[in-house]
Amino acid sequence: MLEEQITQALHPTSLTVYVESGEGRLQTSSENVPDGLSQISTEHPQLKEIARRGRPIDVPPSSSVLFAPFALFEPLNLECIIPVPGRDGRLVGAIALGPRLSEEPYSREDKWLLTSVANQAGVAIESIRLAERMAQQLVAERRVAYESEMARQVQSRLLPQRAPAMQTLDYAGVCIQARAVGGDYYDFLDLGLGRIALVLADVSGKGMPAALLMAGLQATMRTHCTAGLSDLATTMQRVNQLLYESTAPQHFVTLFVAEYEDATRRLQYVNCGHNPPILLKFNGLVEHLSATASVLGVFADWECAVKEVAMEFGDTLVLFTDGVTEASNQESEEFGEERLIAGIREHCREASGRALEALTHVVLEYGGKDQADDLTMIVARIVEPRRMEAPNAKVADLQRCDKQVTLVGAK
Repeated sequence: MLEEQITQALHPTSLTVYVESGEGRLQTSSENVPDGLSQISTEHPQLKEIARRGRPIDVPPSSSVLFAPFALFEPLNLECIIPVPGRDGRLVGAIALGPRLSEEPYSREDKWLLTSVANQAGVAIESIRLAERMAQQLVAERRVAYESEMARQVQSRLLPQRAPAMQTLDYAGVCIQARAVGGDYYDFLDLGLGRIALVLADVSGKGMPAALLMAGLQATMRTHCTAGLSDLATTMQRVNQLLYESTAPQHFVTLFVAEYEDATRRLQYVNCGHNPPILLKFNGLVEHLSATASVLGVFADWECAVKEVAMEFGDTLVLFTDGVTEASNQESEEFGEERLIAGIREHCREASGRALEALTHVVLEYGGKDQADDLTMIVARIVEPRRMEAPNAKVADLQRCDKQVTLVGAK
């Protein structure tokens, strides 16, 4: 457009329009330009001189001693150069004109016209570049959003989709991530012979790195805990060794795993540096299942102790990540363990799914709209076998704002 309009107005013998290419260079689409002049770096001293002057420049004859600053353009046989400035004064283009067909010099009015055209062209060029960058950013953001949604769906499928039926254990779990993906993990592993493993873990870090480590941990736990190993301590030593060998030194995992047996109502557990689960006994007393080992994935020489708890009808066990107790209100006051225990007492006689839904609702309401950390929780109650319902997994949906979470539980 510039070439057409200037040619019609001024009739130059030659016209070369340079435009910023977005790579720190000025580029022309003219076919009558030598290869060495089709692209010029904006850092070239002669372009810097043109930018410094910031006005139309009459190019002296090549025979003149004043021609040196314009020697770069000698093959173009120029008579006038007009810089095209951007909003910040930098050079975003240049208009190079040969002599007029009429052989008359470019007048003051001609240069005024060319300056006006160059200024408007500079604004247009920057606007086009800005629009291009915005379009590229929009495409990139859409791609990231799409990939994040796919990752969220994949990770949601890694969490348990059903809960193995137990005769004396009514349990349910939920995970609400603060981002599209996260590092919290829980699982229900069917060990056969009326046994089940309850697993809850918190991977260090946020976002995609934590999600990838969480996926690896899930695969490791499912492989080793369902492989028929009867020694929980040996199983966890193998899990730690694999994490130690496959993760960076700054990454670690806190984890609680408990094996529950229907026939004896015996609970064996290992707590690897995780928040102590809360056991509310049927008589109202509260016990904490404290750590029996350090975090996973940090130490090659790692050992753990296995502890055992005799569960009784009416007992309620709650496993949780720090996203529960550290949820903060507008005054930066944390939800804390005391509020959690109070909530457990209030809902301990309800079915695990309803109790879990109530506790989750209280924590989310307390923390407000800005959820800072993943929130994961398991509620497990010891029930009389005669209170059994159909051994089908129950799935309930819990909706809060724009976050969809799945509550998985079984009796």
